[in-house]
Amino acid sequence: MRLHTPLLALLLATTGIGHAAPGRQATAAVPFTFEEVMVPMRDGARLQTVILRPTDKTGPLPILFQRTPYGVPGGVPATIPADMRFLVDDGYILVFQNMRGQFKSDGDFTMSMALAPAGSDAIDEATDGYDSVDWLVKNVKGNNGKVGMWGVSYPGYAAAVALAKPHPALKAVSPQAAWNDWWINDDLHRYGAFRLSYATDWLFSLQNNDQGRDFDYGGNGVVDSYAWFLKLGPVENLDTQYFNGSVPMLRSIIDRPNYDSFWKANRWTDRLGKTTVPTLHVAGFWDQEDPLGTWKIYERMEAADPEGLNMIVAGPWAHGSWRGPGSDVGYIKFGTESGTAFRRDIEAPFFAHWLHGKGAKPAFEARMFQSGSWAWKDYPQWPPRAAAATNLYLRADGTLSFTEPAAGEPCRDYLSDPANPVPFRERPISRTYPSQEWRWWEAADQRFVDGRPDVLTYTSAPLEADLTVTGAVAARLMASTSGTDSDMVVKLIDVLPDDYEPAPGGALGDYPRTLNGYQFPIAMEVRRGRWLESFETAKPLVPNKVVAWDVPMKDHDHVFKAGHRIMVQVQSSWFPMIDRNPQKFVPNIYKAKAGDFVKATQRVCAGSYVALPVMR
Repeated sequence: MRLHTPLLALLLATTGIGHAAPGRQATAAVPFTFEEVMVPMRDGARLQTVILRPTDKTGPLPILFQRTPYGVPGGVPATIPADMRFLVDDGYILVFQNMRGQFKSDGDFTMSMALAPAGSDAIDEATDGYDSVDWLVKNVKGNNGKVGMWGVSYPGYAAAVALAKPHPALKAVSPQAAWNDWWINDDLHRYGAFRLSYATDWLFSLQNNDQGRDFDYGGNGVVDSYAWFLKLGPVENLDTQYFNGSVPMLRSIIDRPNYDSFWKANRWTDRLGKTTVPTLHVAGFWDQEDPLGTWKIYERMEAADPEGLNMIVAGPWAHGSWRGPGSDVGYIKFGTESGTAFRRDIEAPFFAHWLHGKGAKPAFEARMFQSGSWAWKDYPQWPPRAAAATNLYLRADGTLSFTEPAAGEPCRDYLSDPANPVPFRERPISRTYPSQEWRWWEAADQRFVDGRPDVLTYTSAPLEADLTVTGAVAARLMASTSGTDSDMVVKLIDVLPDDYEPAPGGALGDYPRTLNGYQFPIAMEVRRGRWLESFETAKPLVPNKVVAWDVPMKDHDHVFKAGHRIMVQVQSSWFPMIDRNPQKFVPNIYKAKAGDFVKATQRVCAGSYVALPVMR
């Protein structure tokens, strides 16, 4: 069966293994032996599990274990996956397991992250992880009694959640691009604003994997998703007209728009206790799928880490791109293979120490491949104490300044029209899969919207010296809307100089492929007005009343180089990555009627700023 997921390419890269054709024979010098077993859980359910033993290693070996909803190897791999070369060189018994309800595994795949109460006999993903580790160390021949878990995205979450109920044999975990809260800022929402196009493609493929196909957008294989979702209308139409109840998670989103008990129960990190298992978290600064989860899991574990077992690595990576060379941020090529360096110098030594007893204990706390300087940086804690929050103010004349404006400086305004929302990338916008053109959209040149009348742009003078921003970026807009609901999107951008690259040789046709003047987004985020006061209870805005919009913009480590300019863009739609706000308050935004979508005048006023964690 074809894997129709946002991790199709990533799973093949991560495991190096797809589903082998029936009867396929191994080639000469096969690096692994293959065994498929059904591992029993405490409730009697059995989970499809594949065991790959290296053919060139002897003696007891540790187990490197990955749990996934995306499918396990269907046969013997002919070659060693390039992205696992450094791990395989150290020698592990590789184990892959399908989660409940996926492929041959028993049970139902609910996507639930809710954990059973302490002392309960109920099953959850943490108990399945525990039971699997227990079975593996007791039944897999030739293991040394030590298990490591790892994975990217859903497998990353499956590794992380095992830390809520860790088995004694679990000695090292690396959750990579994991998540902890689907309402706040991972996969399905951004601070409650629904991730429309991505969730459509991901949820359909994940909860309909028996169909072996992607969502076909009504039979149209080639589609500008911007036009398609605009024609769709309110979000509920996606379920009633196309999904017809086949995607239960979408129905949960529609029926539970606020941050209620359902979403909070799925915030599994509340159940984490004292950190007892060495953990290597991995995040990408341009991870457009799971931008916040890794940081929140790290933060929660750091609060109870007396032995210094918790550490984090991040870099200029998209979702899982550290499994490849990691030498570019989309169009921006920086040359250094940061992904290769991570796997060779950080990931492999981490597991080698804790599972093999080789090498020194990893000594760093936070290691970042810093964008802008394109160099590795180590920090004794994260965020570093040397960073000081410094306000960069949005001025009425369209400039940015570290000087606070005088009282009475006028506002700037624009007209936001839900019938003509601001696209999140250049049109035509392909669907998420199978092309994955969207992979680097968060690093795409923002000149495609600069100059639209419904996008405010603020620009600094060229920097006289490097400005290093390390830690949490946040914005505060003092803004109003003439409507009763609204979205505010804030984008922090590094504007590359007009002479960034030497003039290309040849015809003028080479010009569009240069980076001269490129508007390189560093941080982008959205806040939805109905939840400014409370995520739990939606409340209409007072028309034309200026209020504070606090917009968290996550953690970053970036150098704005001398000669570059800083830019901030503000807009009120980001379509169809985020569903359209009607701009008229309705109790359930996903069930808005066509007549609820109205134009609104937005004002951004004095006192608006982006808080930058500037390194002293």
